[in-house]
Amino acid sequence: MSRPVRVRFAPSPTGPLHIGGVRTALFNYLFAKKHNGVFYLRIEDTDQNRFVPGAEAYIFEALEWLGIAPSETVGKNEKFGPYRQSERKHLYKKYADELIEKGWAYYAFDTAEALDFHRKQHEEQGKTFIYNWHNREKLDTSLVISKEETEKRIANDEAYVIRFKTPVNETLHLKDIIRGDINFETNLLDDKVLFKSDGMPTYHLANIVDDHLMETSHVIRGEEWLPSLPLHSLLYKAFGWQAPEFAHLPLILKPIGNGKLSKRDGDKMGFPVFPLDWKNEDGTISSGYREKGFFPEAVVNFLALLGWNDGTEQELFSLDELAEKFDLNRVHKAGAKFDPEKNKWFNHQYLQKQSDEELAKAFAPILYEKGIDVDYTTLVKIVSSIKERANFVSEFWELSDYFFVAPTSYDEKAAKNWKEETPNLMQQVSEVLNSIDDFTSVNIETILKNWMTENEIGMGKVMQPLRLSLVGALKGPHLFDIIEMIGKEETIKRIGKAITTL
Repeated sequence: MSRPVRVRFAPSPTGPLHIGGVRTALFNYLFAKKHNGVFYLRIEDTDQNRFVPGAEAYIFEALEWLGIAPSETVGKNEKFGPYRQSERKHLYKKYADELIEKGWAYYAFDTAEALDFHRKQHEEQGKTFIYNWHNREKLDTSLVISKEETEKRIANDEAYVIRFKTPVNETLHLKDIIRGDINFETNLLDDKVLFKSDGMPTYHLANIVDDHLMETSHVIRGEEWLPSLPLHSLLYKAFGWQAPEFAHLPLILKPIGNGKLSKRDGDKMGFPVFPLDWKNEDGTISSGYREKGFFPEAVVNFLALLGWNDGTEQELFSLDELAEKFDLNRVHKAGAKFDPEKNKWFNHQYLQKQSDEELAKAFAPILYEKGIDVDYTTLVKIVSSIKERANFVSEFWELSDYFFVAPTSYDEKAAKNWKEETPNLMQQVSEVLNSIDDFTSVNIETILKNWMTENEIGMGKVMQPLRLSLVGALKGPHLFDIIEMIGKEETIKRIGKAITTL
């Protein structure tokens, strides 16, 4: 690489950060780490009409939670600050003027009504109105009025925009790291607005100027920006600047059907498309990965494999491993289908990697809310016995409620195992358990199984009704572990209740 790697994530604070934006940030972060470069974040807030309060803070909090915070941004290592475009607006006018002086741009005074008239006129003829080389000298522009007249109109505060003057009859041969060689015909491009008379640049000008001034080496962004590539490349040429290398990432697609994954898909199918909860204007909450109980490492791992792989069968990667193996040449061109079930699978894997102690600490607040006080050592054992069946800590209660609360009902299907002789057998089991002093799982199991063998009682006649008595259903971990953890007194009490109820 010819220059130091500096890459950026440049979101607009127009709402919560979509999971597609998170993946873009992640790929930039991984690329920077791989090449010992810098990952910085710039807030692109030039469109003040779409600005949403709280969105900027949300972006920073989300990246922090995911462990991919930028090393330079607003209020942090501002080497090329400010890092908010709204605070850089004094910079852009001179670059717009430079383009006019060089003949790469022009003033356009067309009113909204005039442009609307032209659009409707074209529609009536079955055509599409494009503002470019074929009509720019027939419209109200500085290309057809004198320099003096142009200056006079600007001095009189007449509304104008500065448009890029796209070259005529050229084929642009451009390179994209992911997509290879791409060609664009300039005659098919429109003359984009770069600057408005209110003193604000459009995305295209601000983006190019900032990327240049902040010494961006690579622009890694979503596929939706691919149509902007010819204009951006031409702007670098117009200014005489070295362009960064470009890489356009594939879309994240809906789980079902075609098209880009949207917020509505998540709402409809019950999975998050945002990293954190977001409160909408109407008071509703759009759910986030954090509040749904996902581990940030699981979200990062899942997103990294949406459109990229290292060429092996490996699926679980730490953030450091991802950075070490990440390669833009292994990013796919085709869109990546979002799979909510695979998403849960990743969380399951990371849940199993957590220590029983960490998971017990995470489970404790749920029990506290239910008014349940339990010995920490016992809680660690309970968590150890149930975690294999869980995808989320929030599922622990459903998987373990019988450890803390006696069943109030019994599974009807399982209750069919409760035969005529069962109450008598359960009474005998209760007496055997009551006689045990060393009330540990291994010892209880040995004594009870010896008793069954000596009395020639089939395992099924005792084990299933016993589990039903203690749990209320034929579920749960090793039965004798349950007996040890709920204790002798509670075990005998539950057997007695089952005898009278069933």
